[in-house]
Amino acid sequence: MRVAVVTPYFTESESTLRRCFQSVASQTHAATHVLVADGFPQHWIDCTQARHLRLDRAHADAGNTARAVGGLLAVSEGFDAVCFLDADNWYDADHISECVRTATEASYLPDFVAAKRRLVREDGSNLALLCQEDDGGEHVDTSAFFLLRGSFHTIPHWGMLPKPLAPIGDRVFLSLLKANGLRGLATRHPTVNYLCTWESGFTALGEPPPPYAKPSLDLAPLLVWWGTLSAGERAIVRRLVGFRLDLTPPASLGSKVDGLSFPRNV
Repeated sequence: MRVAVVTPYFTESESTLRRCFQSVASQTHAATHVLVADGFPQHWIDCTQARHLRLDRAHADAGNTARAVGGLLAVSEGFDAVCFLDADNWYDADHISECVRTATEASYLPDFVAAKRRLVREDGSNLALLCQEDDGGEHVDTSAFFLLRGSFHTIPHWGMLPKPLAPIGDRVFLSLLKANGLRGLATRHPTVNYLCTWESGFTALGEPPPPYAKPSLDLAPLLVWWGTLSAGERAIVRRLVGFRLDLTPPASLGSKVDGLSFPRNV
């Protein structure tokens, strides 16, 4: 199975990006790594075996445009599977082999595989926190998607998401897969290392948040944006995302989310 891993990157440090790159290069099942610079290319990548695409400007959409470009390149070049890996995250060495095993040992070929993740600190140590929505199949992190040919038609939607939806792009994309009736399977054990960048994850364990941690995501601007759209504008948004998106009013949604718990509105 020919596998492509697409990593959009922005202004991450070289050491952060090298950690991501090395995790793909060390896979027990070989993969082609496609790194897509969202306006700030790092030239050392040209000296590696990775593919390196350069977008001439940043797109301020959490990497969605770069993700779509890299994914479509992989589709056009005949890869059998496409997965995404955010620049600040990294894989265990058996990540791709575990996803391939999950797909090929099933009684049917799924349209996608949802890998499991663990929350980690910058030094790689594990944060003793659970992602309940992940375990329940209600959320799949961007770095945990492993798309097979049956779901390739959904990849362009990454690049069509309106910018206000970018902060919850992975949730929108999972909803798109489900709305299309696509069949997914989950792996058995975590193979994605997700760098926890949410303050709440550290405070929940009684730890001082590191300098790179950020407060919970404020969804109020997203909800305000949705509330200002006319019926016709909402219809266009639904075409762009690929399904009938509806956002729950703030009273039942809550306005703060983070990497551990999310609203159940999409």
